[in-house]
Amino acid sequence: MKYEEELKQKICTADDAVSLANSGDVIDYGFGLTQSDVFDAALAAQRGRLSNVTIRGTLSVAARQVIELDPDQQHFEYHNWHCSGYDRKKCELGQMSYLPFNFGEGPGIYRAHLHADVLVLKTSPMDENGHFNFGISNTFAKANCEVAKKIVIETSTAIPICLGSDNTVHISDVTAVIEGDNAPLFELPSGDITDIDRQVAAYVLPLIKDRSCVQIGIGGMPNAVCAALTESDIKDLGIHTEMFVDSMVALIDAGKVTGKYKQTYPEKITYTFALGSKKMYNFLDNNDTCVSIPVDVTNLPDNISANDRVVSINNCLQIDLSGQVASESSGYRHISGTGGQLQFVRGAVASKEGQSFMCLSSRFYDKSGKGISRIVPGLSPGTVVTTPRSDVMYVVTEYGIVNLKGKSVNERVLALISIAHPDDREELHKQACENGILTKKYWS
Repeated sequence: MKYEEELKQKICTADDAVSLANSGDVIDYGFGLTQSDVFDAALAAQRGRLSNVTIRGTLSVAARQVIELDPDQQHFEYHNWHCSGYDRKKCELGQMSYLPFNFGEGPGIYRAHLHADVLVLKTSPMDENGHFNFGISNTFAKANCEVAKKIVIETSTAIPICLGSDNTVHISDVTAVIEGDNAPLFELPSGDITDIDRQVAAYVLPLIKDRSCVQIGIGGMPNAVCAALTESDIKDLGIHTEMFVDSMVALIDAGKVTGKYKQTYPEKITYTFALGSKKMYNFLDNNDTCVSIPVDVTNLPDNISANDRVVSINNCLQIDLSGQVASESSGYRHISGTGGQLQFVRGAVASKEGQSFMCLSSRFYDKSGKGISRIVPGLSPGTVVTTPRSDVMYVVTEYGIVNLKGKSVNERVLALISIAHPDDREELHKQACENGILTKKYWS
């Protein structure tokens, strides 16, 4: 009852909550589905009284009104930890700046290096114990709360209750509470699985053993691997991942996931955020087999490698002939972010019997329909290296799979050319010779 009284004292309108913000402030919008909508609109509407306000956000799932109504950044400057499709377009327009980081370092970066004058989070309504649940975006929310001077909660009945640790904030720590619009949550389509995705999965599947602990990324290829696992004879899998995705629900429903042989959180599914369908959100709601934990617990390599047989499966955009992986930019065009890719690559490789898979189609096709190799002699200017060549293990295309561990540059070049599109192999070999990537023995 006392918490209800405290809540009544802190409930206010969005305009009143926005009055907490002043010129020169840093305002943190949180991550993905915990980003506000009502507060965001009210803040944008009050832009005339504000200047030099920095806003931090991550993975926007809706248009940010502070950008839409202030495109020339006269009042707000927006920084982003990881780009969605919307964020990518804003980066291209010069209306947003990317914050480079390894996802698992997020809580530590906040505690050691950052502050927020105002933190705004969309959460579930308060429970009987005075807690607001972060729902499906745990990530670095608790660290955000610890460093914020003022905390504004925007409640939403659409946010599922996700059980776990460090995944709530108490009414006693909250400055103001506003009622959100309770709109249905954004749903991210899984994407169709192509024949190329299935072929890549067919190369990966034979290497995955019973009792493996899997991390599955987003996209067609990881989904294809998950679908193949669902139909396979592999059993007693565990899940320790940063992102919970729709294909995992089918894997769990098929009885493939028991978690009995996990060294950390045995018999539990561990994740730090989720993005997908309403069916998946409903699956996570009050599900005590699924444990929502901060991103430093899921993503720091030592925590990943504490489990045996970790399997990390990720997409990438491009790889050069020495093994450098680009997953976040194409030239100077920013696309997504580092995320947890590098940390899961390192954690998987350090795990006992662990394996890391980097998946990509051999080619992409430009607007004219011309096929362009994703395996290249060298990354184009401006392209960011997400995973260094020294960390890469398996690389998979629809034409095969190669393990780069222990291979010289000569051996890497020949291995990667062997899984490039057949029509690109001769030119790749020629360029490798002309640029001295291959030694003289291979110059003919």
